[in-house]
Amino acid sequence: MFAQGLRAMQRAITTAVFAIFMLPAGIVHAQFLFEPQHTFWPGQYAHKHHHRQTNSETAPEPLPKGPLQIIISIADQRVSLFDNGALIARSSVSTGMEGHPTPLGVFSVISKQRWHRSNIYSAAPMPYMQRITWSGIALHAGVVPGHPASHGCIRLKNDFAVRLWHLTKRGTRVIIAHGDVQPVEITNPHLFQAKASSASSEFQTATVATKSIGTAAATQGSLVSNAETPEAASLQVPGSVPAASAPKKIVPISIFVSRKLSKLFVRQGFTPLFDVPVKIENSEEPLGTHVFTAMEFQNEGTAIRWTVVSIPDEFPRIEGATKGREAPVKQTALSVPSPDQANAVLNRIEIPQDTVERISKLLTPASSLIISDNGFSHETGKDTDFIVVTH
Repeated sequence: MFAQGLRAMQRAITTAVFAIFMLPAGIVHAQFLFEPQHTFWPGQYAHKHHHRQTNSETAPEPLPKGPLQIIISIADQRVSLFDNGALIARSSVSTGMEGHPTPLGVFSVISKQRWHRSNIYSAAPMPYMQRITWSGIALHAGVVPGHPASHGCIRLKNDFAVRLWHLTKRGTRVIIAHGDVQPVEITNPHLFQAKASSASSEFQTATVATKSIGTAAATQGSLVSNAETPEAASLQVPGSVPAASAPKKIVPISIFVSRKLSKLFVRQGFTPLFDVPVKIENSEEPLGTHVFTAMEFQNEGTAIRWTVVSIPDEFPRIEGATKGREAPVKQTALSVPSPDQANAVLNRIEIPQDTVERISKLLTPASSLIISDNGFSHETGKDTDFIVVTH
């Protein structure tokens, strides 16, 4: 009797194991959505767990830490993460389906919450949420079926969402475009440069400190609070103030030039500073939308390395982008853009010299210049950077 009972128990265990492996793929994915998965982060970005890398995701060698940029391609259903202007990670996403499109344009992380539930859709779970608009658009972990399927948010694979959440800060730039765009280096005499009189250890320290903050976020991500300051914030400049004084804060600025409004606006962190009129040559001709980012100071603070992301105005409708599960989204070829258009745009804008001087004194690594035909979105407000919606 005992032997028969033992054999029956063994058959039951075998049947249960077999049933688990026969579950449909969607159910298995849902079951293990919140469990650690594969990682593709290069050495200094990796957490303590190491997993295999899949063929669908790339992991170039890590570069020194710099400003982070998150770029999402709707056509490719893909997110790319750039550090200091170089690609460091890439993964699949699921964006808004037909009737609930994901907005295109220039955003930034304005709020983060490890465990969040939707305020709009029946308290649906949105783990590792990074909000980019107050009206409900966010990046978060979720099911990524290979096609647009969300109500406007950007769903990330769980492993990517976890590591990205630990690495970013409030203020990290997020760009959403139809196709695959990327930053390229640019030099132009009309780009803001640091004042020679201010070029001292302050700028060198700001550059080094920005990199060290990124490293700390990667290695001590579990300690990051929900009230992070923008990148490079709260950096003390050694020797600049007495030890008993409060640390000096170096907070990146954002400059926005709108052809529609013929104005230049400046924010520091999420706080408006000032705005001035500007002249735009051939103002009836479009400028497009371009995001310039100060990567790092060079030559003891007398020069800045800049990159630019140029967002095409229009793309043809992507066949299959909003259809059902049987119609996967077509991938677009990754092309290296030319900075020529961005250079031509800079050459058309005339900014008052006193404004140039004022901005130059405020520049830090991770500061940015956004130029667009549009005004800023109504989403721009308290506790946001400039939000520019292009479509």
